Amino acid sequence: MSLKEIAKRSGASVSTVSRVLNRPDYHCSDPALQEKIWQCARELDYLPNAAARQLKLGSRTGSEKSTSIDVFLTRFLSLESDLFFKELYDALLEELLANGCHLGRLLTLPDMTQRRLNLTPLSARASAGASGLILLGKCPAELIPFLKSQYQALVGIDRNPTNFDYDEVICNGTDAAATAMDYLISLGHKKIAYIGDCSYEARYIGYYQSLISHKLPLDHGNIYPTSQTREEGRQMMKTILKKDSRPSAIFCANDSTALGVLETLRKSRQKKYLPSVIAIDNIRESGMISPSLTTIDIPKREMSHLAVGILLDRLNRGHKEHLRIELPCRLIVRESCSYAMPG
Repeated sequence: MSLKEIAKRSGASVSTVSRVLNRPDYHCSDPALQEKIWQCARELDYLPNAAARQLKLGSRTGSEKSTSIDVFLTRFLSLESDLFFKELYDALLEELLANGCHLGRLLTLPDMTQRRLNLTPLSARASAGASGLILLGKCPAELIPFLKSQYQALVGIDRNPTNFDYDEVICNGTDAAATAMDYLISLGHKKIAYIGDCSYEARYIGYYQSLISHKLPLDHGNIYPTSQTREEGRQMMKTILKKDSRPSAIFCANDSTALGVLETLRKSRQKKYLPSVIAIDNIRESGMISPSLTTIDIPKREMSHLAVGILLDRLNRGHKEHLRIELPCRLIVRESCSYAMPG
């Protein structure tokens, strides 16, 4: 598929399309346009020059083949359920193509469970030829031995470290939560609600550890367990609005949940109740809404870059021990947080 067709569909020039797709170090001045170019390339199954050359070489010699990598979305049934994983997946795709790899199948938990139990075979596009697997999110422990039997190499990207079951690149969720909580507490907030996963989740641990370290009470009435979707953010905020005693600040485990919270707050039009809202992820939409979302940045591109590098090194037998690389998070201050009102 030619670059001209991608340029036509994306509205960009052919030269811009070529730079975006074939130069890993190039960053378009318009991030939205860059994303549109990659979206059109994915729809048209376009292979950048490096990947195309490797596939061509493999077909000629018969001795070299493009490495095929599957991606396992462990928490959700689709990328649209959590835009953090959508952006992470897009960054992974760019890295795989830049390294001459072929993206195999995007698998979900039902896919893997059925495959493990031999209930249904995978389709023709499945991972029969995939040698590596990248896990996005926390993998159920019972699946790990099965995955190791199916793939030569595994690498995970998450906020929760494993027990060194496989290679992983993480941005520690406990530290990210502590950073968010420290910021809210510095603004004078003492009654802080939590909306998110509470089942051995690093961000929840960071939430209650921060309360303890600042000698603030852990009020279970301010904890709202969810699976961290935008719709659940909407519903939990509606529940909070019905209460007589409300938190002055709300810590959401991810941006998707926070976007739902802010949407409900905008529609409620309760001018006398405007809680501070903070989250974790720093997805693109978080800086485009009003008020813009204060959040903790998770370095998605760097995590994707390192994950692909570790996976290829494992496949090339460059290391034997399980690796864990931890990247730092950072606070992004925007409009959704303010000082606590006295009283």
